[in-house]
Amino acid sequence: MLTTTNTDANPKPHVSAAKFRFHFEEAGILAALVVLCVVLSIFNPKFLTFNNIVNVLRQISQVGILGVGMAYVIITGGIDLSIGSTIALGGVITAQLTMMGMPVWVSFLAALLVGAIVGSVNGLMIVNLNINAFITTMAMMNIIKGVAYLITEGMPISFSTSLNFLGGGSIAGIPFPIFVMVAILIAGHIVLKKTVFGKSIFAVGGNERYAKLSGINVAKTKVCVYGILGCLGALVGVMTASNLKIADTAAGSGSEMDVIAAVVIGGTSMSGGKGSITGVLIGAAIMGVIRNGFVLLKLSSYLQMISIGAVIVIAVTLDQFKKRSK
Repeated sequence: MLTTTNTDANPKPHVSAAKFRFHFEEAGILAALVVLCVVLSIFNPKFLTFNNIVNVLRQISQVGILGVGMAYVIITGGIDLSIGSTIALGGVITAQLTMMGMPVWVSFLAALLVGAIVGSVNGLMIVNLNINAFITTMAMMNIIKGVAYLITEGMPISFSTSLNFLGGGSIAGIPFPIFVMVAILIAGHIVLKKTVFGKSIFAVGGNERYAKLSGINVAKTKVCVYGILGCLGALVGVMTASNLKIADTAAGSGSEMDVIAAVVIGGTSMSGGKGSITGVLIGAAIMGVIRNGFVLLKLSSYLQMISIGAVIVIAVTLDQFKKRSK
């Protein structure tokens, strides 16, 4: 008598294994952060005080916000070097329009719109002109910076409005930018994990050809992720300007490197198709903790640069080893 085996009795879908592996990788990054915090707290007990923790969160808030958009871009296989300049432009536009008598919230929304347009233009050039994302965004970085200089004529713009609370206010002793970061991280996670658009982002980065064959509008997806990052860049620019009460063309200089570093350290693959918003937060936290720890231990700022650079190299190297093992 022939017997058959019920293969459905103990199903082991590949999706579950993928999820386990994904969460395990996040746990590994989180474990590294915990170990780092424990070590620093041993050397300086002030590290784990409430005020210092809040200070670290305040410092990483902008990187966390930008990390959401940068993760989207990198997961699709792209990169954006112009985000630092977009930060400066966002603050400058808000300050300039406010000084011209525009309602403060109109100025704010205008800055976000310009940021989204700048990001979308990056995406359109990459998609339609088939120009490398690195070259495209590097060129846009200089164009945006030049526009900001033309608006300000090289001089900072001082302004004081209700928007100052956005970057410099606090609720129950917790800086408002932390609340903004948390809200955007949650929204970014939901979009990436629970929506069709989020699945499209992973599909485009995983295999662009198959994504097209599956009916995904690859061009639209790429333009959208660059537009989202540009909008978040302008938001951070407004927050920076409102905190300092000065819009300066120097704002955001070098921010693109910090954001890319946080995203990569958080486990997002530079070749696309893999990443998470949880990882972005952990990566930003690792960078913030390293910098804060070096300050508390009174170590050279140059060592901070070396340490963060080393962490990035390790993160990218591990990603390459994982790909080869597959």
